[in-house]
Amino acid sequence: MKKVIVIGSGFAGLSSAAYLSKEGFDVTIIEKNKEIGGRARNFKAKGYTFDMGPSWYWMPEIFDNFFNSFNYKTKDFYELIKLNPGFKVVFDNSDMALPANWSEICDLFDKYEVNGARKLNNFMEDAEKKYSIGLRFLYNSPGLSITELLKKDVLFNANKLQLLTSYRKHIKRHFKDPKLISLLEFPVLFLGTSAESAPALYSLMAYSGLKQGTFYPMGGFAKVIESMAEICKNYGVKFLLEEQVIKINISNKIVKSITTEKQEIRTDFVVGAADYVHIESKLIDKKYRNYNSSYWKKREFSPSALLFYLGVNKKLNNLEHHTLFFDEDMEKLSQEIYDTKVWPEKPLFYTCCPAKSEENLAPKGKENLFILMPISAGLEDTEELREKYFQIILKRLENYCKQDITSNIEYKKSYCIKNFEEDYFAYKGNAYGLANTLLQTANLKPKIKNKKVENLFYCGQLTVPGPGVPPSIISGKLVAEQIIKTNK
Repeated sequence: MKKVIVIGSGFAGLSSAAYLSKEGFDVTIIEKNKEIGGRARNFKAKGYTFDMGPSWYWMPEIFDNFFNSFNYKTKDFYELIKLNPGFKVVFDNSDMALPANWSEICDLFDKYEVNGARKLNNFMEDAEKKYSIGLRFLYNSPGLSITELLKKDVLFNANKLQLLTSYRKHIKRHFKDPKLISLLEFPVLFLGTSAESAPALYSLMAYSGLKQGTFYPMGGFAKVIESMAEICKNYGVKFLLEEQVIKINISNKIVKSITTEKQEIRTDFVVGAADYVHIESKLIDKKYRNYNSSYWKKREFSPSALLFYLGVNKKLNNLEHHTLFFDEDMEKLSQEIYDTKVWPEKPLFYTCCPAKSEENLAPKGKENLFILMPISAGLEDTEELREKYFQIILKRLENYCKQDITSNIEYKKSYCIKNFEEDYFAYKGNAYGLANTLLQTANLKPKIKNKKVENLFYCGQLTVPGPGVPPSIISGKLVAEQIIKTNK
């Protein structure tokens, strides 16, 4: 049996390990932290349970496809519920809750714009086509050859993909109302890039979030991680936790072994499912790197985040499972994140109250509140800055909820750039990976295969297909397929 070392146990690492072990490889996952899951870890404190990172369950068929590959159904591992409302958006003088029912969403759009429902259906018909084409492309495009872009499916549908049109322009061709525009723009702002820089292709995200709906896995995203790990273990994958890889040993352009803080392990392949920049800059010699430091400095990164995990000893009014606060200027925030790269003057933020869907995540009558404020990667991160923005956010929250929250907080934890760097070796403390700009799409992303070392591969949010949980799951599959092909 050929041996594979997978560095990192997030979605991409677990995905690659599962597919490889199914094909008979002897797979070991090495994880520096105490728990598996990467950014999707969870923790418990004072009776509260918190997912640390991912909270939006979109593109459900990608999860289904993963479990189906091993002759399971998603429901064999966890219950998936469709949220109603899917989410709520708070504007400066009103709010908008997105129903789970499509006809009700259409009625809502009609209230904000003349012929809103007709325009929305036209927009979504186009977005659904992009979604279908995009999924096929993601699953079949490891980004290693230009010929991937010359396939009939891509060439025939090139105009429909609108790679040269910005997502913002595409939205504004359909809608005039600023609230509807903000609603349709948010998936790319919070999940990868600015609407001005993203290709119109990414309307596929709006299709998933609005038309397919927003789901929640009972048990949280840690339950998804647990389920993927169970499949890995069923196929014999071994896990080494609290063990950090410090060197990938290469001889004659072939990885021979890896060295951890505790031991040296021989291997036939290495899958780098940890931070791509860390692996290249810290674990392998300079002559074997795909990209130098100058390359990474020029990349456009998705936002990092300032996060707060709060245990509140009462129920909070007006908040849904997912609530987005767009009560300040979204375009200005986008400029502060991607252009000027400064701490925002008037931040937007997002709150998640999963106990509204799953009561046992917080003590009875209480709330486990997760707050995310997007910021530019690489910013200065101090306790003073964290507290400054906590007070700004809390004031707006209390105003919206019309109740005191401050005196009811019995647990509080913050998490920001320094933590992303410490826990995940994340370059510039990035939270999501590379921004989905045109020049960082598909084959223009960092390669999943090392160009100078035969048996070293990379997967995760800094390579194809890109940031987010579903793309990371696909990324692990793409790498596994390349290793399987190489081994034949």
